[in-house]
Amino acid sequence: MSNLISKLDELHLRARKNKWLWLFALFCRITLAAGFLPSGFVKIMGERFTSLSINHPMGNYLEALHYTGYYYTFIGVLQITAAILLLIPRTALLGAVIYFPIILNICILSFAVRFDGSLLSSPLANLYLLCWDYHKLKFILPFNQSPVQLPKFKELSNKFPFAFAGGIVATVVTTVLVVVNLYHIKPYNTLPECKKQCQNTDKPEACYNFCECIHTNGNTLNNCLDEYEAE
Repeated sequence: MSNLISKLDELHLRARKNKWLWLFALFCRITLAAGFLPSGFVKIMGERFTSLSINHPMGNYLEALHYTGYYYTFIGVLQITAAILLLIPRTALLGAVIYFPIILNICILSFAVRFDGSLLSSPLANLYLLCWDYHKLKFILPFNQSPVQLPKFKELSNKFPFAFAGGIVATVVTTVLVVVNLYHIKPYNTLPECKKQCQNTDKPEACYNFCECIHTNGNTLNNCLDEYEAE
């Protein structure tokens, strides 16, 4: 176990020495904060933040969430808090820690209702930030840890991390392919968008009925899927 911890410390220190990875961490912090600031503000103001129909599975969930009163406001406060903390260097790790369970919940929810929203990009960026501050986060792990002396900004390397950049591109491409091909049929955001997919399915008529079942009749996703499979 000690060898593993030493390897992790070494990898982390090598990453922290690269100026490009430092800039990427800064980009992730700003991007994640920009994602939560408007949505959190809307919740605090008590407004519905989506134009999705309540017949849509995600729209139905968000409509119910909107009527939960101070719980809805509480989520908005947490989102704003996480976003602000991410923008402050000294509190960036705390912001990433608060951010992660919220964005992970959104990701799982999106998969559960087959919603074409933010699926893996934000959780992956959030995970990167948690790894970036591993030298702080590691002290909550039940292992013997020793402090790591991080390099100062003027000591950072200007060498572009081609391997890391290639890994990022490969991860994004893989993520897109997995998300696009995960389900053979999805409700999409509107009835016309839903029906567009029917041309590429084995059961176009059943697909049209599925879209009508969701967007026109307002039935549950599971019931509409059962009817689709039965045809």
